[in-house]
Amino acid sequence: MSNSTCTYFYITGFSSSSGRQLLRFFIFLFIYVIGFVGNSVLILVTFLELHLQTPMYFFLRNLSFVDICYTSVTLPKLMDIFLTGNNAVSWEACIIQLYFFTTVGCTEVFLLTSMAYDRYVAICNPLCYFLVMNKQRCSLLILSGWLFGIANAILVTEFASQLSFCGSKEIHQLFCDIRSLVKISCTDIGAIQIIIYFQVFFAGLCPFLLSVLSYTKIINSILKVQSAGGRKKTFSTCTSHLTVLLLFYGTIFCTYIRPPSEFSENVDQFFSILYVAVTPMLNPLIYSLRNQEVKKTVKRILILESHKSLVLNN
Repeated sequence: MSNSTCTYFYITGFSSSSGRQLLRFFIFLFIYVIGFVGNSVLILVTFLELHLQTPMYFFLRNLSFVDICYTSVTLPKLMDIFLTGNNAVSWEACIIQLYFFTTVGCTEVFLLTSMAYDRYVAICNPLCYFLVMNKQRCSLLILSGWLFGIANAILVTEFASQLSFCGSKEIHQLFCDIRSLVKISCTDIGAIQIIIYFQVFFAGLCPFLLSVLSYTKIINSILKVQSAGGRKKTFSTCTSHLTVLLLFYGTIFCTYIRPPSEFSENVDQFFSILYVAVTPMLNPLIYSLRNQEVKKTVKRILILESHKSLVLNN
């Protein structure tokens, strides 16, 4: 894989203020470690506890894995830039990062849509829930999500590999993404812009609308519940996922659909931090704090581990 018009790119996120790079390194290291540990704990808890072997926690386990991949694709190189000051990235490395970033991003979109459908079936058709959301169907949805992500990533990287770069090689972003590469390309980008809009529509807007449709039906079903306590209890089963859904799509749309402005590069970097670093870090906290079953399980495991430590020490 090579490009005759470019050998290296230079990632210039935060370049307008070159000071405090070490502080930025520790901030992003903290975010990465917290996100990695939090998502890993959520995976272990939902995998080891027998009463959490349900479709909802199966999807949650996979979401945590995707979030780990999400941050691992983007943050290590960014932290290396802050630590060493070397912001050069080879064309091959940039395309590889673009491929994996697109894969996990599209997979997460599909996964969040599947989770919305899972909550729709659980609340609107509870008697058939385990029949509809059986193990085979859940596994098929996860596999379809990854195939969807891989197919989109192949399409995006194929078009990116056709770009020519005869001017600036500076990527005004925190990582390599298709929008940043198109901005600095000297290729006629008319066809590529159409592909990007199709990507945003089919891989972003359509899944989002399906999730909105699911939650519209969920809310309608909840409003039919007679008691206020019953409505609150029913809605509490999907508030965590709804919060994550709004965080993820809110930051994605603000980055890729928001109209350009004179401050667009700084704003893009801000929203990029939110959806590639902060949101994956917050997801396990949201599910742990707002989900009573996960919270109780984590507390029980911590208590058991503390008791074991006391017994061993004595």
